[in-house]
Amino acid sequence: MSTAPETIRRGGSLATARRLLADNPTIVLTFVFVGLFVLTDIVNRAQSGEAFLKPTQVSTTFLYAAPLALLAAGQTLVMLTGGVDLSVASTATAAAFTTASYGTKGAASAIVVSVLVGLAIGLVNGLGVAVFRVNPLIMTLGMSGVTLGALAIYGQHSFSPLVPDLVRTLGSGRFLTYVPYDLLLWAPIAALIIFGLRYSGLGRMIYAVGDNPVACRFAGVRVWQVLLGVYVLCGMLSALAGILLVGFTNAADQGIGAPFLLPSVAAVVIGGTSIFGGFGGYGGTILGALILTVLDSLLTILNTTAAVKEMLYGAIILALAALYARTTGAE
Repeated sequence: MSTAPETIRRGGSLATARRLLADNPTIVLTFVFVGLFVLTDIVNRAQSGEAFLKPTQVSTTFLYAAPLALLAAGQTLVMLTGGVDLSVASTATAAAFTTASYGTKGAASAIVVSVLVGLAIGLVNGLGVAVFRVNPLIMTLGMSGVTLGALAIYGQHSFSPLVPDLVRTLGSGRFLTYVPYDLLLWAPIAALIIFGLRYSGLGRMIYAVGDNPVACRFAGVRVWQVLLGVYVLCGMLSALAGILLVGFTNAADQGIGAPFLLPSVAAVVIGGTSIFGGFGGYGGTILGALILTVLDSLLTILNTTAAVKEMLYGAIILALAALYARTTGAE
């Protein structure tokens, strides 16, 4: 029979563990990622008799996750300010088209122009949201429609698309047998975002604006500049994702970025970033992108249709949004 002090100590230890997991969602997400990988391995062995949990497949998972993780990186920055960017997929598509269009002029020119296209789209979004106070949903949805319409018009004109060899290598190649080249782009950006959010002045302002923009204005913070910078960064990160996508597929079409819109939001939400802003980070988003990539592999093994996958991503977003609303007391 346990004594009262022992019960108190156990209760205190349990509360401490819960607090630790709540403050560090990456611990839970890491276990979820590993567990999902093991489950996929079991299902794949049952279906085809082949192992899924092997170095080649781990490498492939990171290769596939990189474009989604870059899209979700920009989405993380926007959601930390309490907004959302529904133009990330169309921005990635525009960058893919631009890369293929300027491929004949060299990889460097194609990449630079593509990033500038993403910067321009992000700048328009930022001006709409930060200066003219347009709702982020409306602004980015409208910008997405404008971008896709412009691409449809541009696609009617004859041009000779060519994906540069460097872009193809970056989007689909590996070195040392297992290491994807896209990690050379993704890893430095990930480190910059994680440390920038934690230690830089802009990072602290992003959290502050997401937590209480009115108080920030009273404190003298130029909120519009923070929002403008966030949307510009989101556009540029989306463009980099589009460059990786066109390098992986070796062709640009108007649907290249569309399948990544819902997953880009789901990865951020799974990673622990609040849809109401002010809380979260990119470390969790990375694990969210990896989890969704493995989940997609599992659903593919089970012959699940694309429609069911979209329903699942939507259900994940709704469930976690409801959870955040309940835990934060938001209406």
